[in-house]
Amino acid sequence: MKIAYVSATGRGETDRLLSQAAAFLGQQQVATAGIVKELSYDSAFENGCDMKVRVLPDGPVIKITQDLGQGSAACRLDPAAIAEAVAQVETSGLADARMFILNKFGPEEIAGRGFRSAIAAALELGIPVLVGVGSASRADFDAFAEGLAAPLPADPDAIAAWCLAAVQA
Repeated sequence: MKIAYVSATGRGETDRLLSQAAAFLGQQQVATAGIVKELSYDSAFENGCDMKVRVLPDGPVIKITQDLGQGSAACRLDPAAIAEAVAQVETSGLADARMFILNKFGPEEIAGRGFRSAIAAALELGIPVLVGVGSASRADFDAFAEGLAAPLPADPDAIAAWCLAAVQA
């Protein structure tokens, strides 16, 4: 089982690194599955708490947050949109992928939903998995991965090297 995670500091840094890794793998002709944050989308909120993701390798782009209005402090994640993204990933050729990338192991995965089943399916198929993990989700991710996930430094070259080694093994 090959699973690794990136936990970069700084707003949006993990997203940038995982998007960069997906682009690098595409340039190397490595088939990918999963999602990465659509970096060209500008959040309408000061805290950046609305987003779109791109289903790998070529789309579609799905808005996974809902507009709750200015001043709302509630979670903006849209469970229906997350379910749509999961369905897109699972039907877009997961079995043909050589690398699975998930932008963030977050609240839906912690609750046993979201991309948990897709991660498990990828691992069962022998597909290496690369996941973004924030500090708030780290303990839950470690429990999910049963301590078997390798931490990667927030360095594009190190991430690319792990990805290439994982798909070549």
